[in-house]
Amino acid sequence: MKLSGRTALVTGGSRGIGLATVRALAEAGAEVHFTARSAANLAAARRALGDIPATGHHADMTDRIAMATLMEQGFDILVNNAAVIGPIGRILDVSAEDWAHSIDVNLISAFHATQRALAGMVARGGGTIVNVSSGAAHRPQEGWSAYCACKAGLAMLTRSVHLEYGDQGIRIFGFAPGVVDTDMQGAIRASGINPVSKIPRGDLAPPDLPARAIAWLCTPEADALAGQELDIRAPDFRARAGLPPLG
Repeated sequence: MKLSGRTALVTGGSRGIGLATVRALAEAGAEVHFTARSAANLAAARRALGDIPATGHHADMTDRIAMATLMEQGFDILVNNAAVIGPIGRILDVSAEDWAHSIDVNLISAFHATQRALAGMVARGGGTIVNVSSGAAHRPQEGWSAYCACKAGLAMLTRSVHLEYGDQGIRIFGFAPGVVDTDMQGAIRASGINPVSKIPRGDLAPPDLPARAIAWLCTPEADALAGQELDIRAPDFRARAGLPPLG
């Protein structure tokens, strides 16, 4: 129960890595809250969680007023997990409006949640932020121009927060979870547009592995890694986080 007494918010926590992270943080003793974009997703998450104590909030990340109100509760831990993969398509085949929506969900909304969380964290003397990153932050993929740009921006936001507030007790991490069996991967496979879409579902990692790593990052054991972009596929990181070695 290393996170006993801590409060946590997981954005996009109704399924996939987000839902698994809600479980992992609760099992580590944290009081966990999570957001879902729809009432149906929220209800499905509550059913999936069963007896695991967690509080869901029906909130769209792009609704600044709703998110600001939620953040007023004050959280010791923020996991910026909410994201969309679309628009999937080569640059001449996607609209500027869809591209802008991706930036809003994946980057601006994460900035807004971070900004709102930081004020309380700094006032209380510290806090932890985990930005769910991606290899796409550093390597372009055909058809993912918006997603890659968002994740690259999020990686720089991680570094900026560390530079400006690391000496005030703020621990922030960028964490790439690898290729995980989620609904987002289903959309990627359906697109058939780049090598990632060709990965068989059987080769994808289960969501509980990155969730365990995220929960570990929220403990003091990860202090030395603050401010970094971390990849679940790195052997040293897996060993530190207590994950099994890659086969």
